[in-house]
Amino acid sequence: MDILVNPNVAYLVSVLALLAILAAIVAPGTGLIEIAALLLIGASAYFVYNLGMNLWALIILLLSVVPFVLAIRSKNSLPYLITSIIMIIGGSLFLFTGTGLKPLVDPLLVIGVSALASTFVWFAAKKSIQAQNAKKFHNLDELVGKIGEARTAIHQEGSVLIDSELWSARSQESIPAGEHVRVVKRDGFTLEVEPESTNKS
Repeated sequence: MDILVNPNVAYLVSVLALLAILAAIVAPGTGLIEIAALLLIGASAYFVYNLGMNLWALIILLLSVVPFVLAIRSKNSLPYLITSIIMIIGGSLFLFTGTGLKPLVDPLLVIGVSALASTFVWFAAKKSIQAQNAKKFHNLDELVGKIGEARTAIHQEGSVLIDSELWSARSQESIPAGEHVRVVKRDGFTLEVEPESTNKS
């Protein structure tokens, strides 16, 4: 069957295999993604076995990882990303052996898929790194000691306003609505409070 030795199909399967591997790394443990990655890797190996592969083109593809990583880590990402995409396109065009320097894979297919896939992976990786490095929006332990206002009467339950945010609260004694309170303890997302005047000299 021609489809089993079609360079364009082989290229698309190889790209899907790469994306599946990256997805399995980013979101491990689902099972389905890992199985899909293994099947696509097997299909890619089949195509390589039947079509043959240019070693130098594979080396270019592997080296394209260097500017790609720099694009993810650098503030000025565009030059590195463009360099990586050009290397990916060049390596992909000549990955499968052909006559002379005539590419077996459709150049327009390679350019479109390489640019889209590289940009997507770069964007996803960039966002993932930003999320990992981002400071927590709330450090809940810092709420202890803060002063707020009772928005409802508080005893067994109620609510307080702390730093413009409404929190569930409870108190060992009755606190009327509108009184200033101090956070003395945190139990999950519930704050234990006392009147601000308590223990005040």
